[in-house]
Amino acid sequence: MAGGRSLPLGSARSSSSSRGGLYTTTKCSCGLDAVVRIVKKGHNIGSRFYGCPKWLWVDCTNGDDLRLEIFERDTTIAELEMLNKFLEEKLKKMQGQWENMEVVQQLKEELCDMRTESSSQLVLSYQKKLQM
Repeated sequence: MAGGRSLPLGSARSSSSSRGGLYTTTKCSCGLDAVVRIVKKGHNIGSRFYGCPKWLWVDCTNGDDLRLEIFERDTTIAELEMLNKFLEEKLKKMQGQWENMEVVQQLKEELCDMRTESSSQLVLSYQKKLQM
């Protein structure tokens, strides 16, 4: 590059100021000015690097809280799956009972029709006997 200067690798880029000077800023790929961050752990401790201002890191010192939260969610999911299975079985049972009720209702109607027919026939036969 001109002047022996090279841009850092990664998602950052340089631009000049609108004031006409050689004022450069490093931009993130999202378009915002990149912020300088410092490595706090590992073999590069103290090293500086550019990062996106939208990306915030929360240092998790205790993973037990996260493991507990995951365990609670997994337990809740398992309980809901069991409840869902129970409700599906109950629904099937109720559908079977509903079908049985429909059959019973049809049988009642047929019985009622048969009684009505039988009564009508008895009345007719009785009337015939009276006419004789």
